Amino acid sequence: LAGLAVIAFGLWLRFGGAMADFATDKKSPEYFFLGLYVLVGAGAIMSAVGFFGCCGAARESQCLLGAFFACLLVIFAAEVTAGVFAFLGKKVAIQEAQKIYEDAYDDYMKNPVGKVNSTIYRYHVALQCCGKGNVEQQVGLPCPENIQLPKNCLVEIQNVIDTNLHLVGIVGIAIAGITIFGMIFSMVLCCAIRNTRDMI
Repeated sequence: LAGLAVIAFGLWLRFGGAMADFATDKKSPEYFFLGLYVLVGAGAIMSAVGFFGCCGAARESQCLLGAFFACLLVIFAAEVTAGVFAFLGKKVAIQEAQKIYEDAYDDYMKNPVGKVNSTIYRYHVALQCCGKGNVEQQVGLPCPENIQLPKNCLVEIQNVIDTNLHLVGIVGIAIAGITIFGMIFSMVLCCAIRNTRDMI
């Protein structure tokens, strides 16, 4: 169940919310999305391992429970590694996403018609911002109609990625806790099965 929750969460971050709009253009923050793909993959592996763990518990197989423990240990190590990688790579992901917006902004300033117009407007609507903070530069930009005080899009991009990475961190910590409990319970059950067979 935890694995399925991780898959759903990763897919939601990838295809829903403000971050999904960054992927509709030819350019997208691949560094950030790569982390989400790893998250979905880890969820799929967790689901498969959990299924085999349930089979091992149902059949009271020490071999399957031992393999389940080993797989959970590997997944736990991968989660810690991914967390460190995401923390260290946050700055790179933010810079990458900001560069995409700046390129679209510059393209719009050179040719404020056609597809470029709709591209930069999509970013503005998704992030509820307009321009790069300079009021003079915002004149003529396709800003959302309901914005009273335009916000700096570069700052909003940083805020969105920070928020999403914090969510990933919270989910990662929760899953790591579940993984630790899974390892403890699998060993306890494995020892209980062995003791029962020794008594018999």
